[in-house]
Amino acid sequence: MTRAQLDKQPHEVAAMFDRTARRYDLVNDVISLGQVRLWRKAVAAAVDAGPGELVLDLGAGTGTSTDTFTRLGARAIASDFSLGMLRTGVARHGSNALSGEGVPFIAGDALRLPFADDVFDAVTISVALRNVHDTVQALREMRRVTKPGGRLVVLEFSHVTFGPFDLVYREYLMKLLPKVAKVFGSNDDSYEYLAESIRDWPDQPTLAGIVQEAGWERVAWRNLTMGIVAIHRGFKPAPSPHEK
Repeated sequence: MTRAQLDKQPHEVAAMFDRTARRYDLVNDVISLGQVRLWRKAVAAAVDAGPGELVLDLGAGTGTSTDTFTRLGARAIASDFSLGMLRTGVARHGSNALSGEGVPFIAGDALRLPFADDVFDAVTISVALRNVHDTVQALREMRRVTKPGGRLVVLEFSHVTFGPFDLVYREYLMKLLPKVAKVFGSNDDSYEYLAESIRDWPDQPTLAGIVQEAGWERVAWRNLTMGIVAIHRGFKPAPSPHEK
């Protein structure tokens, strides 16, 4: 697959990321000019998970993003639908989902999460929501597994807010990004897909509306790096007094 399509098939997307797994973190660091590290810190601040809290890091890939939560004292589970990404993460962390040590890595489909209702204090997904087949259903699944009053944090590519920079960014995105990825030995098809999926993704207000449609409340967003990415946060409604 070399183009992002509205009917993208999960097994095709997963296969692309399987092939990319070994150099995924390196290439992301290079193509973002190091910004991805700042984005991870911003996500961790938005999640604001402390000791004793449990975080689901969905679309976690190799677990690099998951580490930002465990450093703050929270417990975190890394989940992804790419087995290649998970294997790479397990190898790097020296842990597995069954050992109970370190970060557990669990294979999971965002549309049918393998977790019970009302389990997590926070659920987060970084630059992976674009890859699911049904955005609203995925967001509803995330709400299902979140405790009442718990929070959702989505980091996703968005729309640049500074007009003069937008043209330069789009030229880089569509023409140079796949070439840079190829130079560093990554699967350039994956990064052609990445560029297409970013271009087709809704803007900040539209995504906020989609998050609300999925049942989250108090939805707000913050732009990072002139809107190249944005963080959206929402909360799962707490039950009313008569429902308790």
